[in-house]
Amino acid sequence: QVQVVESGGGWVQSGGSLRLSCAASGYTFSLLCMGWFRQAPGKAREGVASIRRDGVIDYADSVKGRFAISQDKVKNTLYLQMNSVKPEDTAVYYCAAQPATRTWCPLREEAFTSWGQGTQVIVSS
Repeated sequence: QVQVVESGGGWVQSGGSLRLSCAASGYTFSLLCMGWFRQAPGKAREGVASIRRDGVIDYADSVKGRFAISQDKVKNTLYLQMNSVKPEDTAVYYCAAQPATRTWCPLREEAFTSWGQGTQVIVSS
């Protein structure tokens, strides 16, 4: 059973930066497809970024060029570097994990079975 715990959320001004972290345990980290999702008030949860076991990354169009997903396989930790944030980035951000083959990691909610509790990000204008 994979456990993931997010941290690093908070308040940030528009145009600023924030880095989220996700610590994974209970499974061999290098065998996991990992992803970040977010849910804004009154909206459905949406994919933000995912990273395959072979390192290939996928981003939602809304964050391309501003956010960067990365991982530290020694620390078993996933990151989301958020730059040039906008008020519309305000949401609860969730980390997700799924044991997977090397090239499988779709940025879809239904592809993941292990979820964190979420961390709130608030961007003020």
